Amino acid sequence: MRLGITGGSGFIGWHLRCLLLERPDLEVTIANEGEFASVDSLIDFVRHCDAIIHLAGMNRGNEDVIYRTNVELAQALTDACRKASSCPRIVFANSIQSDLDNAYGRSKRDAWEVISRWSSESGSSCVNAVLPNVFGEHGRPFYNSVVATFCFQLANGQEPEIIEDRVVPLIHVREVVELLLNAALCGNAVELRPCGREIRVSELLAMIKDLDTNYRMAVIPDLSDSFVRDLFNTYRSFLFPTFYPVYPKMNKDDRGELFEAVVTRSGGQAFLSTTKPGITRGNHYHVKKFERFLVVKGKARIKVRRLLFEDVHEFVLDGEVPGYVDIPTLHTHNITNIGDGELITLFWADEIFDSRAPDTYAEQV
Repeated sequence: MRLGITGGSGFIGWHLRCLLLERPDLEVTIANEGEFASVDSLIDFVRHCDAIIHLAGMNRGNEDVIYRTNVELAQALTDACRKASSCPRIVFANSIQSDLDNAYGRSKRDAWEVISRWSSESGSSCVNAVLPNVFGEHGRPFYNSVVATFCFQLANGQEPEIIEDRVVPLIHVREVVELLLNAALCGNAVELRPCGREIRVSELLAMIKDLDTNYRMAVIPDLSDSFVRDLFNTYRSFLFPTFYPVYPKMNKDDRGELFEAVVTRSGGQAFLSTTKPGITRGNHYHVKKFERFLVVKGKARIKVRRLLFEDVHEFVLDGEVPGYVDIPTLHTHNITNIGDGELITLFWADEIFDSRAPDTYAEQV
């Protein structure tokens, strides 16, 4: 199966490509601005695709430019299919705003008409995925979603402002990319309309503020609600890497020393490990799981890299002053004993390990 993605460098595109790391059976090709700028490159792109997930588009900016850009992208894609005599299934990432009379809504509505018309002419199938407001880790603040904006502002000590307190339907990007991939591979639907969690903007802000307040007090909030967990992981993505490492307050008296390793409102599971000098643990990532690396004794180097990026962040910790790094989701990570003696590390996760669904994927840092 050869799968094409337009706009693969965007917010949803990055999450889709992270999901595809788990699907080595698929051959994936990407069309970004460079391919759309060259007719020949775009023709070559569609010629090598059995299915295409069309994400490329413009969300914010001048209204005329938004409209023209989104419609022209759909036109260029279908024109390339005609010239290549290629009939891939096209899954179009549409928006609930296509029901509204604004520039973005009209552009998405008319872009779908372009794709639908080509589908009727070619006999190929196409899917209209009408999405609610999409949020998730590493969304662009002031562009992708109000969640990204609020999380960015609170993570950076700013006070968010509510411009319009209305009810918005929100859906996490992981659910979206799973839906889009399934539609590209085996779906028979012509239209998909996933439901989002409906929430008033003021209520949303209050929830994220509560997450921020708790976490800055070294308290991990109740993550039993998957929606809250997704909000929390999104918020944490804006704290990394500058917020870490964190050094818990050490309490000392004549008996010895004590510090709080994990304070949580919803349970989880802790592991205590010893690691010999020069040995590395990890080299994997998690999609949903919250994981803490707390160095208790010895010297350690923690490495963390965002999936599909090259930059590696390093944290050196010494158990003489215990400290921890909370690993962001969709970041591969490891820990190495760089000392001469034994390394003792407390690992904590927000869920009890399930070998049938471990949410742990191998990936070298």
